Amino acid sequence: MRTLGWGPAWRIGRRDLHAGFRGLRLLFLCLFLGVATLAAIGSLTSAITGEIAARGQTILGGDIEVAMTQREIDPGHRRDLVRLGKFSETIRMRAMAQNVGAQRVGATSASVLTELKGVDSVYPLFGALTLQGHAYAPLSPDRILIAPALAERLDVRPGDRLRYGTAEFTVAAIIADEPDRVGEGFTLGPVALVSLDGLRRTGLIQPGSLFESKYRIRLPASEDAHALRERLEKLYAAEGWSFKDRDRAAPGTNRFIERMGQFLSLIGLTALIIAGIGVSNGVASYLALKRGSLATMKVLGATSADIERIYLLQLGAVAGLAIAIGLAVGAVMPPVIVALAGDVLPVAPGFHLYPMPLVTSAVYGLLIALIFTLPPLARARTQPVAAIIRALVDPPRMRDRRTVGLVALAATVLVAVALGTAREPLFSAAVLGATAGVLLLLLLLGWAIGRLARRIPRPRRPLLRLALANLYRPGAQTSALVVALGLALTLFVTLAGIQTSLDAEIDRTVPRKAPSLFILDLPSTGEARFRSLVAEQAKAAKLNIVPTLRGTVVAYKGQRVADLVEKPEGAWILRGERGVTYSETLPEGSHLVAGQWWPKGYRGPPLLSVDEEQAKALGVGVGDPMTVSILGREITARVGSLRKIDWDTMGFNYVLVFSPNTLASAPHSLTATITMPPGRETAVTRTLLAAFPGVSVIAVGELVGQVSALLDQMASAILWAASITILAGIAVLVGAIAAARQTRSYDSVILKTLGATRAQILGTQALEYGLLAAMLAAVSLALGLAAAWFVIVRVFEFGWAPDWGVVLGTLAGGALLTLGIGLAGSIPLISVRPARALRAL
Repeated sequence: MRTLGWGPAWRIGRRDLHAGFRGLRLLFLCLFLGVATLAAIGSLTSAITGEIAARGQTILGGDIEVAMTQREIDPGHRRDLVRLGKFSETIRMRAMAQNVGAQRVGATSASVLTELKGVDSVYPLFGALTLQGHAYAPLSPDRILIAPALAERLDVRPGDRLRYGTAEFTVAAIIADEPDRVGEGFTLGPVALVSLDGLRRTGLIQPGSLFESKYRIRLPASEDAHALRERLEKLYAAEGWSFKDRDRAAPGTNRFIERMGQFLSLIGLTALIIAGIGVSNGVASYLALKRGSLATMKVLGATSADIERIYLLQLGAVAGLAIAIGLAVGAVMPPVIVALAGDVLPVAPGFHLYPMPLVTSAVYGLLIALIFTLPPLARARTQPVAAIIRALVDPPRMRDRRTVGLVALAATVLVAVALGTAREPLFSAAVLGATAGVLLLLLLLGWAIGRLARRIPRPRRPLLRLALANLYRPGAQTSALVVALGLALTLFVTLAGIQTSLDAEIDRTVPRKAPSLFILDLPSTGEARFRSLVAEQAKAAKLNIVPTLRGTVVAYKGQRVADLVEKPEGAWILRGERGVTYSETLPEGSHLVAGQWWPKGYRGPPLLSVDEEQAKALGVGVGDPMTVSILGREITARVGSLRKIDWDTMGFNYVLVFSPNTLASAPHSLTATITMPPGRETAVTRTLLAAFPGVSVIAVGELVGQVSALLDQMASAILWAASITILAGIAVLVGAIAAARQTRSYDSVILKTLGATRAQILGTQALEYGLLAAMLAAVSLALGLAAAWFVIVRVFEFGWAPDWGVVLGTLAGGALLTLGIGLAGSIPLISVRPARALRAL
C-alpha cells in the first residue's frame, strides 16, 4: 500500500489542527516555559561574561596588572615594568573615614569603614572616572573623592572634610562611576579615592600594614597580553606577586557567574525534563480525543506510516512554534533582568544575541519533544482499529522497539549535549542522574501503589472503595499521578529546605558565635595599650589578638605552583595571596586531626599547620614541605600538623599557621576580635580610633548585613529558576488529569446514571488524590531534603540547618495546593451530561 507523501500528510494534519491548539496547549506551554528559561539563563550568563571580557582593559585598569600586598615594588623592578608600556600605580587598603565637621541629623555614623584607594596622575589607563557634576582631574594631596554610599552614611557633601589616619581631606566630588570597580573585587565598605601623596599623608602605610599595591600597564597594540603575563609569571615566580591580564580581568567574578549560570541552567533543564512528562501526558490526551479520527483513517486504508506522518507534523508544528517563541522570549530577557536587578549584577550588559545558548536551548527543546511525544505517537501508529476503539476500557500495553531505540538515542544525545557544554561535567552528570533516579523511583512507587491497592481488602464505605479501585482499574493513571504529585511535593520541600538553610546561615549561626567587632591594622607594638583601652570601655570584653601577614603558596611537595598545568580541584589556597599568622598555641576554633603542635619556645626548623580540607585537596600530609612567599621572601616549612577549622565561629580562621620563630621578626600588624555585651560598640570604636588612627574597625552587624544581602540574592535567583520547575511539576499534574479525561468522564456518566451526586463523585477523587498525597509525603520529604542538602552543602558549601517547622508546613501546604489543582481539573469532567458523553463514546 502506497504511503502518503509529506505534502499530503501536512495538508491533512493542518486541516485537523485546531487554530487555538486545542488539546495541544499543554505541549506548547511546557516546551515554551522550559526553552524560555534555559535561553534566558544562558543568554544572561553569556551577556555578563561577555561584557566582562569585552571591557577587560577597563575592568582591570590596564592590559597587565601586577599586584602585591604589604609592600611596594622596588625601584629596579619598577623600571623593568615601566619599559613594557604606559605605567600606572594604585594602592588600596581598608581604612576608617571620620566626619571632621559637626554630626548632622541625617548621618548614620560618625565613622565608616571604607576602601581607601590612592591613585597616580595617569589613572585610569582605560575608561573614565566620572563624577557627579564635575570632570575628573588629578587630585591634590588634600582632596578626596567619595562614593555615594559614603556620602550618605556620613552625611557629607562636596566641601566637607573627612579624616583618614592623621590627615584631613576636603571632599572634592561624589563618584558616579569607577571604571575598575569590578576588577577590585569584593569590598567591605564604600570607596574613597585620594592621590598617592594624599594616601601617604595619612600615616596608614606602616611596616606590617595590610595594603595592596597594584601596577597596571597599557601595552602597545601589537603586544599579546596573555603571552606577556605568562612570561612575567615565570620570570618573577619567586617574588610572590599575582598577575592578571585583560582576558581574565575579574576571574573570581567570572568563576562565580559561570558556576551560578551552570547551576541555574541545570535547574532549567531539570524543569524541561519534568515538563516533558506533562508533554507526554498532554499528547496522549490529545491522541485519545482523536480516537475516532484515527480509527476512521485506518478503516479507510491509512497505513501506520501515514498516521505517524500526519500527527508527527502536527506535533512538530506546535513544538517548533513553542520552541521558537521560547527562544525569542529568552533572548530578550537579559536586558529586562538587568534592569530589574539594578546594582546587584557586576556589570550591566547591553542587548546582544548569543547564538550558543539559544542553539543549546533549541536542541534541548527538540530532544525533549522527541523523547516524550514518540511513545504516545507510537501507540497510535501501531494499534489496530479494534484496539483503538476498546482503548477506553482496555488500554494497550504494547511496546514498539523502533520507538524505544529512537527515545534512547535522543536521551543519549541530550545527556551528551548537557555534559559537553557543562563547565563541570561531573556535577552536571550528578544532577541529571539524580533527576532520572527520582523519576524512576516515583514510577516504581506508582506501580507498587497500584499493586498494593489491588490486594488490600475492600473497605465497606462506597466512596473509599471507589477511590481505591481508581488506583488499579483499567486505564488508571496512578503512575502518572504519583510522578506528578511526588515531583510537586518534592520541589516544595526542596525550596523550603534551601531557603531556610540560607536564612539560618546568618540568622542562627552568626549571632550565636560571632564577636562584636573586628579590629584590623593594629600596630604590633600597641597590644598592651589596646587591651587597656578596651578594658576601660567594656570590662567584660573578651579579646583574641593574632599577628597578621599575607602570603602566597608557591610550592608544595617539591612542585612549583607556577609549573602546574591545572590546579587541584578545591585547592582555593593556590588562588593568589592568603592570610597567614603564627601562634605558640593551637588557635581558637581549631582542632588537631593529625600531627602534633610545636612546644612552647620552639626554636627548630620552620613548621607549619595546615587546614585539613586544603591539605587533602593538595595531597599534603604531615612531614611534607610547603613554600610560602611572604613579603617577597620564600619560606619553606615542614607540615607539622593538620587542623579542622570551625568556620562558623567567624573568628580568625587561618588556613596557614607558622611556628613563632619563623615570622615573629617579620614586619606585621595585629588583628583582633572583641566579644562584649551589646551597646558598647560605639564607645569602644571612638576610643580606639582616637588612640590608633590607623586601625580599621568592622562591626559584625554591618558585615552580616552584606553577607545576608548576597545570600538573599542567591536565594532569589534559585527561587526564580526553581519556580519554573514547580510550574513544570504542576503541568505534569494537569497532563495526568488530561490523559485520564475520557476515562474519568466515562466513570462520571456511569456513576451519575446509578444515582451518584456530583459531590460524591468529587469526593471520591478527593479521597484518591488524598490517599496518594499521604503515601507520597514521606518519600517527597526524603527526596526534597536530599536535594536541598546537596545544593546547600555540596554546591554552596554552607551549613545544613533547615527549619523543620517551615519544611513540614510547606509540605502540607504543597499537598493541599496540588490536591486543589487536581480537584479543579476534575470539576469540568463531572459536569458532562450523560446523554452527550454516551453519544461521544
